[in-house]
Amino acid sequence: MFQKLLYWISKPIVLSYTGTALKMDVQRQEKLPTGAKIIAANHPSTADPFFVASMLRMQSFILINNLLFQVPILGEYLRRSGHIPVIAGSGQAAIDRALAYLANGHTIMIFPEGDLSPENGGFQQPRTGVARLALLSGAPVIPVGIHLQRERCKVVRSKVKGKDEYGRWYLHGPYNITVGCPVCFSGDVENRPYVRTVAETVMHHIIELARLSEHRMTQTPTPLASLPNSY
Repeated sequence: MFQKLLYWISKPIVLSYTGTALKMDVQRQEKLPTGAKIIAANHPSTADPFFVASMLRMQSFILINNLLFQVPILGEYLRRSGHIPVIAGSGQAAIDRALAYLANGHTIMIFPEGDLSPENGGFQQPRTGVARLALLSGAPVIPVGIHLQRERCKVVRSKVKGKDEYGRWYLHGPYNITVGCPVCFSGDVENRPYVRTVAETVMHHIIELARLSEHRMTQTPTPLASLPNSY
């Protein structure tokens, strides 16, 4: 109950920010299904979980690097909102918690790259968490492709519990999202090559959608002077 209350309190704040600081362009290939689902997106900036969540317009529980849970105020908000910390060496605990949410019909968000996308562009190799979630839960995976202007990202370096860490924050500018069609998987989660294949298939969909988002951002509108005479 408290998690839902926090969601409704924070929702207008996030929507207000994305509606003013960002020029969000969201294209959906299909309406999101009801019930349990797994939102899987690429990860060009640290702020992606919040921006994608604002696009969903529904409560979701996000698998987030444990680093953000160590940030004062933000970390407490994430914990109280029910989001899931991903701790190095303890990935199964995060998977188990996400599966419990899916079993209750909730929406889970995951970033298969497991870390930020390369700073100069491109994508990381996917980790297998998204495949394991899909195979163990039977929930559909909704691939999401994000594109932004990398030069606008602000790198913030800080110390968290004595460790040098950095975030890549996108504070303003165009931010394009393409939401793909649901993809369902079934099979043996103990078959490691198959699990890897499922993860790579999901990442392939994400990359294709990210390219669509990039195309919408970079295509040049046709000048009015070159349009055919319509009279």
